Amino acid sequence: MLIVRSPVRISFGGGGTDLPAYYEEHGGVILSTTINKYFYTILSQRNDGNIQIISSDLRVMENCDALEKLPVKGSKLELPFAVLQTLGHRVSVNLFLASEIPPGTGLGSSATVCVNLLKALSTYLRFPMSKYELAERAFCIAHDVLGKPVGKQDEYAAAFGGLNFITIATDGTTSVEPLNIPASIKRELQHNLMLFFTGAAHDSWSILRAQENSSKGESVESLHQIRHLAHNMRRALIAGELNHFGRFLDEAWLTKKSLSSKISNRMIDELYALAKAKGALGGKIAGAGGGGFLLLYCEPPYQAAVREAFAQRNVPELRFEFESDGAQVVTNDPFLDGDGESGLRWTFMLSDLYRANRPAVLAPREPQTAA
Repeated sequence: MLIVRSPVRISFGGGGTDLPAYYEEHGGVILSTTINKYFYTILSQRNDGNIQIISSDLRVMENCDALEKLPVKGSKLELPFAVLQTLGHRVSVNLFLASEIPPGTGLGSSATVCVNLLKALSTYLRFPMSKYELAERAFCIAHDVLGKPVGKQDEYAAAFGGLNFITIATDGTTSVEPLNIPASIKRELQHNLMLFFTGAAHDSWSILRAQENSSKGESVESLHQIRHLAHNMRRALIAGELNHFGRFLDEAWLTKKSLSSKISNRMIDELYALAKAKGALGGKIAGAGGGGFLLLYCEPPYQAAVREAFAQRNVPELRFEFESDGAQVVTNDPFLDGDGESGLRWTFMLSDLYRANRPAVLAPREPQTAA
């Protein structure tokens, strides 16, 4: 039995510049972090030649005896079908898919599904992929095979994990720079961020398509400004100027809304205005827009007032921590299903905050000599 998990992400700046229609002309940048909410794939071996896929989030199941029979485009399970067919290897496995975050919430879950399945199947088939290979192949499956209007940020975030500044050249070459800021600044940043669920976005693909089209029209100047603000956010974090970061987040959100009328709506605008009135410095919708999670930058003294105001409107908060592991094998144990393709390995991972505050008693002791 093989268990793999990959994190979802929060994007701070640069959204829209990672779409090919923009970066192929101007180059793109993304500032984002992954959080400790995960998508899971549980893979076990079958002995009948079939493939069975069960998605707990979508509440669908498919059982098939041949890859070529799998319906790809238009199916609820088009992502796992496309991954299986693209790999080009015959397998007979059960795939159980589950997420801590529902789909359509703006945290990059579709890309996380693709990255996670690639990680699970490449591990099972014993042809390991680098983080760059995982991310790039996941992007190609979504963009080229399925024809989705996707950018590159979500795949790279899920594969690498952590707080990163992602740069995309005009030829599509992508580089990931971990933002190595002091642990104290990273903790303060985390404590100053809040996530509230406004409801699932039902038309995120159409919003992304509109943004893709705007990348070549009059809105290109807004995308230039969004890219510029992402650089400003990066500099603010490196300098430890977190309040400047919050204000740049606000400016970027106002600029992003000019790209499409579908990015925000009356409810989101009202919630955002309410949060700022209660003390938040900035924020944004975490994904394409139209719903999903509302990210706020709000210092701790003002957070209780924001929580109370949002609770009165029945808008729930998602508590989270940063994470830095990216796509990871959690369990790989042949004993559980007698699978010779697996290898015994269990992985136990500590949170970033625990690593930063590890108790001194866990430090190795110096050897003692007898008196």
